[in-house]
Amino acid sequence: MSSELAFMSAVDLARNIRQRNVSSLEVTQNFFERIDRLDSQLNSYLTLCHDQALADARTADEAVQQGSMLGPLHGVPISIKDLELTNGVRTTMGSAMFRDRVPDMDSIVVERVKASGAIILGKTNTPEFGLSGTTENKLGEPCRNPWNTERTPGGSSGGAASALAAGLCTISTGSDGGGSIRIPASFSGLFGIKPTQGRVPRYGGYGRPAANHFSQSGPITRTVADSALLLQVMAGPASRDVTSIRTPAPDFSVGLQEGVKGMKFAWTSDYGYAAVDPEVLQVTERAAQIFAGLGATVDDGDLNIEDPFPSFWDIFATASYTSYQHMIDDNRAELTDYGVVSMDHGGSVTGSDLSRAIYHVDQLGRHMEEFFDDFDLLLSPTMAVPAFPIDDRPTSIGGRPVDPFWGFVPFTYPINMSGQTAASIPCGYSSDGMPIGLHIVGPRGSESRVLQAAAAFERALPLGDQRPMVNSVSYTHLTLPTNREV
Repeated sequence: MSSELAFMSAVDLARNIRQRNVSSLEVTQNFFERIDRLDSQLNSYLTLCHDQALADARTADEAVQQGSMLGPLHGVPISIKDLELTNGVRTTMGSAMFRDRVPDMDSIVVERVKASGAIILGKTNTPEFGLSGTTENKLGEPCRNPWNTERTPGGSSGGAASALAAGLCTISTGSDGGGSIRIPASFSGLFGIKPTQGRVPRYGGYGRPAANHFSQSGPITRTVADSALLLQVMAGPASRDVTSIRTPAPDFSVGLQEGVKGMKFAWTSDYGYAAVDPEVLQVTERAAQIFAGLGATVDDGDLNIEDPFPSFWDIFATASYTSYQHMIDDNRAELTDYGVVSMDHGGSVTGSDLSRAIYHVDQLGRHMEEFFDDFDLLLSPTMAVPAFPIDDRPTSIGGRPVDPFWGFVPFTYPINMSGQTAASIPCGYSSDGMPIGLHIVGPRGSESRVLQAAAAFERALPLGDQRPMVNSVSYTHLTLPTNREV
């Protein structure tokens, strides 16, 4: 029963709770038992909400018994990334500077999660201020990947992905400022979607208010339908966030069964600049052709752009420096090494540097807009490599030297800069059993289209029932089907 409940989809679990086939209290207790047994190997949670979660679960069950109006995630246990301010619950943002901070407000995302009826199990691990593509900080041990605990789950939503992949929650919130949903989704065998910029209000998600204009909160889930459900809860306009899209969000679940027949996909192996591991390239290229077997066309998109990382880094680091520079002098020893590097770089960016970077963002946005005049969606690898050992970032990929801090994420940060939506879906495994993700990118406002395509792929190649064996070196190796087999 423990495993069955732990890995049940949010859609199915919400229905079973409403139908009284299972109680929210039973499910919540089951997760805390699993967390107690397994999370010492993973470090996926920074803070647990044990007593409050059990009390909320009892209240949820009473509401079911009384026939009350129920929200879309009523009684479903969820984890919240620790960049989201949560009223009365320790919120560290992955930084030792805030190891004891207890906010007196909820972020808009947390407000909406609570309003949906979900049960918050706890706050998941994240690197300091979300500044890294892996999940290590000064609050404790590194977060680990359930597929191989010597490997990173990615970041910055690493704790969310680790907990979800190990069956320590039903569904997770993440956030993505340079790939932070898609990186851990790819590394951990999960589905994750970064919404269009402004689709989900950011207020309270990265401070009060949010400063990083590349970032979007979004879901990390085991199924596409679960992401559609959670995104529906999170999305929609909010007056407190001046960057939020003012029009109501569409119904993201509509169209999940429609398939991709007649769609036109572009494939790119490198954006014109990325170094990619040959095994990752082989797996993702074969995965992209599955769409051809489903009635779509898949063509070489001939996407060639100049690596925009310098401009990304100037803006990204400046946002962090602007938010926290007033605390740096007194707390510098509390910062991580990468936190220091980020803050120092942000403090060195001049006005002219920032102006040039913003112009490059505008250029990239227009280029990508024009690219999607000819294609419905863009496909690429999500990551340049599979998950690597903790503290052993790649310095060379595909025989080419790369920066160890950002070189493994060349496909994600440009999409944050362009403001588009993008998702990572599991598409296979490396020779040593680590998950590999396929990147599905759409124009602004195309979350429904991305989810529709992802759902079709999921039906053609269902990898969601593949479960990691925590602390095991034995993995299941899958073979991708050919187009004829789809």
